[in-house]
Amino acid sequence: MEDCVFCKIINKELPGKIVYEDDVVIALVPIDIVNKGHTLLIPKKHFKNILDVDSDVFKHFGEVLRILSIKLMKDNDAEGVNILNANNEVAGQSVMHLHFHIIPRYKEDGLDLWIKQKL
Repeated sequence: MEDCVFCKIINKELPGKIVYEDDVVIALVPIDIVNKGHTLLIPKKHFKNILDVDSDVFKHFGEVLRILSIKLMKDNDAEGVNILNANNEVAGQSVMHLHFHIIPRYKEDGLDLWIKQKL
């Protein structure tokens, strides 16, 4: 996609701090990290979000997501990890290219990512 910032990073048209890459996915450090070790995992092929990704890509994506989460926790001495994803603008998706945030967590890190409103 020509206006997609992630596609431009994948195609080396824009710089990005890449921490993992294979034939199917790329992982990079986002511009605005929320915690030490915060990483984005992105498929190289453009999919808008989880609602249109093909199953073969997502199977590989899921395995890399698991492996990277373990590695990021170990490498950053984290005690937990949040894996976050939004699908469509109404859900908070700001870049319309499938991506997951892997956010290592630490005691007393001050992050509060859970919904407080009760329905």
